[in-house]
Amino acid sequence: MNKKILGFIAAILTALIAFVPILSVKTRNAVFADTPQGLAQTCKAAMVLDANTGATVYEKNTNDRLQIASMVKIMTLSLALDEIEKRGISYDEVITASEKAASMGGSQAFLDANANYRLDELLKSIVVASANDSCVAVAEYLFGSVDAFVGAMNDRAAALGLTDTKFVNCTGLPQEGQYSCASDVAVMFKDLIRHERFFDYAKVWMYNFEHPGGRVTELTNTNKLIRFYDGCDGGKTGYTSEARSCITVTAKRGDTRLICVAIGAENSKTRNKEVSEMLNYGFSNYKTVYAVHKGDVIGEYDVENGKTDKLTVIASDDYTAFVKNGDKSEIELEYDIKPIKAPIKAGDKVGTVNIKLNGTVCGSVNAVAKDGCQKKGYLDILDEFIEEW
Repeated sequence: MNKKILGFIAAILTALIAFVPILSVKTRNAVFADTPQGLAQTCKAAMVLDANTGATVYEKNTNDRLQIASMVKIMTLSLALDEIEKRGISYDEVITASEKAASMGGSQAFLDANANYRLDELLKSIVVASANDSCVAVAEYLFGSVDAFVGAMNDRAAALGLTDTKFVNCTGLPQEGQYSCASDVAVMFKDLIRHERFFDYAKVWMYNFEHPGGRVTELTNTNKLIRFYDGCDGGKTGYTSEARSCITVTAKRGDTRLICVAIGAENSKTRNKEVSEMLNYGFSNYKTVYAVHKGDVIGEYDVENGKTDKLTVIASDDYTAFVKNGDKSEIELEYDIKPIKAPIKAGDKVGTVNIKLNGTVCGSVNAVAKDGCQKKGYLDILDEFIEEW
């Protein structure tokens, strides 16, 4: 049979396969309708959401503007890690702690004024021990002053769409005019955990922070849930007399990663209990499913003027959906592949995989070439002519 006819039949079969329903999903950023009773009883505000899709499974006073204490450092860390990556700064960079940094009160690593510390160690002390002095040292290093750094924090908040957040310092120490809300904190934290380095620090339970003169400060993780809650691998705590006990944590079981925010609990023991209950509710009633896995083969497609007749097309990224147990909604994959012309490189976009929920597109990932394909040369055309002769 003629090669062109075989190629046409293959393309038709691939297109038909594209519409087969494969699993059940909820739309992204959904807010599930149920309102479980008995959760977050002492918290002023609380929230549980899926870390991948942003789907909310529990909320309480999520837009109330409140003091969040050291959870301000979620934005401090996110901004710092982004700037370090963007500028190509080494984590072994040496930073001199100013007298201002060394004079900070509250939780600290007890930095020596005018002493040199590795950037990596300062960031680690912020995540593990909520070190205010290290926050100031990092802020001054990256932006020249704390005020400039705080300005960048507010710019980042605006870029993330955080309309109920304002920063006046980078530590969370009490200061008039600073506030946030549970939903904004969740967005900040979701942004922070893009950085795998955060988890490297967040899993540390206890370590010795070494100072240049040989002095050692023993630091212990303020987030006790990394030891006592199954799947918890990161978080940020906070406490002031006005904010009361606060925490944001993430936990993962199987393919499901949840984020839980709690603001204004009575004390740390009650806070940890209520957060554990909220996470238990989320893991018991919801799960993550994959609509598409990165690298999934979409099909074989014709290549115009290519040295090979066919090109394997794959999905560029994962696409997850967050479902309530028992959900019956159906999902379809719709492939929109454009005519492929050589030359083409591995990873080049050749179309889109649309994810449809009940007939409506709820998301998409790129369809990309698995391998490259060079354009036919004159000798290739001559060889084909001779072969078909």
